[in-house]
Amino acid sequence: MSVLVADQLTYTYAEAKVPALRDVSFAVEPGEFVVLAGDSASGKSTLLRAASGLVPHFHGGRISGRVVVGGLDTRDHGPAEVSAVAGSLFQDPESQTVLGTVRAELAFPLENRGHGPAAVARGVEEAALALGIEGLLDRSTHELSGGELQRVALGAALAGRPRVVLLDEPTSQLDPVAGDELVWLLRRLNEEWGTAVVLAEHRLERCLGHADRVIALQDGAVACDASPRDFLGWAAEHHPALLTPGARLFQRVGLRPAPAGVKEARATLRGHGLLADETAVGATAVAVETAEATGRGPLGALRSALRRDRDDDAALALRELWHELPGGRAILRAVDLRIVPGERVALMGRNGAGKSTLLRHAAGLQEATRGTVRTSGRVALLLQNPGDYVLHERVDEEASAAALAAVGLEGLGSRHPRDLSGGQRQRLAIAIVLGDADAPAVLALDEPTRGMDRVDKGDLVARLKALANAGTAVIVATHDTEFAAAFAERVVLLADGRPIADGSARDVLAGGWYFATETARILGGEGGALLPEEGADFLRRRLQTLEITP
Repeated sequence: MSVLVADQLTYTYAEAKVPALRDVSFAVEPGEFVVLAGDSASGKSTLLRAASGLVPHFHGGRISGRVVVGGLDTRDHGPAEVSAVAGSLFQDPESQTVLGTVRAELAFPLENRGHGPAAVARGVEEAALALGIEGLLDRSTHELSGGELQRVALGAALAGRPRVVLLDEPTSQLDPVAGDELVWLLRRLNEEWGTAVVLAEHRLERCLGHADRVIALQDGAVACDASPRDFLGWAAEHHPALLTPGARLFQRVGLRPAPAGVKEARATLRGHGLLADETAVGATAVAVETAEATGRGPLGALRSALRRDRDDDAALALRELWHELPGGRAILRAVDLRIVPGERVALMGRNGAGKSTLLRHAAGLQEATRGTVRTSGRVALLLQNPGDYVLHERVDEEASAAALAAVGLEGLGSRHPRDLSGGQRQRLAIAIVLGDADAPAVLALDEPTRGMDRVDKGDLVARLKALANAGTAVIVATHDTEFAAAFAERVVLLADGRPIADGSARDVLAGGWYFATETARILGGEGGALLPEEGADFLRRRLQTLEITP
């Protein structure tokens, strides 16, 4: 029996004029791994809300058709009953944690189902080990980073071994290593336990290689329901914005078929003789990255000298900044960072490295244990949870019409902010932070691309570059390497509370494996190419050299 069935499902949010879902029908079988693809506001999150019972029981609105989850018809069973058979993780894990410690959060769903103490303890331990959060079990949930909180919320969803897992951008706040590990974990649960996985994701390159099937939504309707390879063929013809970076790279060069992942892409390039000796390339890339990213190469030395010369005119200067918790644990350790007006900086690093804490100090929201923070003017800060910035019941009460139009939200003024898609809420928060006042001296954004599709990210890049060109220093904490490569001229990599690499985006992101774009991973760092357009230019030059026709 199917674990999830949608039958002619049509749904319209309260106050909305057009349906968010239109005549959606499909079935998910036990053990299937299904990826939901689509633009922002295409209906992915709404569909997951319907599968979890939140639509219509929480969001209201008008609904026709039906959704059956694990044999439970959501017209007759609310979210509490559905949660016994379906684990859910939505875009805002902050709103899904209700208890004080990680251990209590993981135990809560098991205790609610009546499991005994031994079974609860075992379930908590297994979920913690599977997600790599065993070291967080006795930590307060209020102390966790966004990525750590996301893993805890997922652990709570998985602890009861549900028949189907509904996931809305589960890797959006995870570092590249944790994101890859999470997808591998989901595939393992899918294969060994027979747990069906339904995963909505914008960064398809992270999960497409693991999927059995892709359902693409367009304007609330199913536009494609096919295998990953057939989906890429459909996207190339009908919706190029949904292509992965690797598929766009191949499309620009004229290679076929479009790859579902890095391994497949490298195998195809190797078959055409387009990959150089991997050992030599890797050694060269690592040498360049090590020398330049750590500041020991000639480019790094030049940058350091220039930044010292411009220190008095810095838009943001952190000097020997420490942030220590009671008991001695340090979140930031002697951070020395200067950003000049008009500079575009991506702040990267694993979950818990100190990125969000650094931005809070820059905005004056936290007091340093030691060291100083100096700014040349106002610091506008957008933190990870856009819901924290929303105070009213209408979008047009949150920001002016001009501010909404600037982020592409015109026409949505009458909607309730909670009924927006994740990407739309993120853009609304940016509109609120920037407002109609004069441009800030520093704009600091913490994971601003959560819920955004590729077009929205491109628009955000253009907006941030325009602000930088006008003199605003822009610093963005992000795990999205594709966004960082498109936006940043400089990348600062944090680890254990301090910068360990500081260089150009090409220096830091071209030669690695985890902190690297998909194009860089496919090419092994050759040519310093970060984006599909750059990679295609490199491959075309190599094709001409080898006189090969793709």
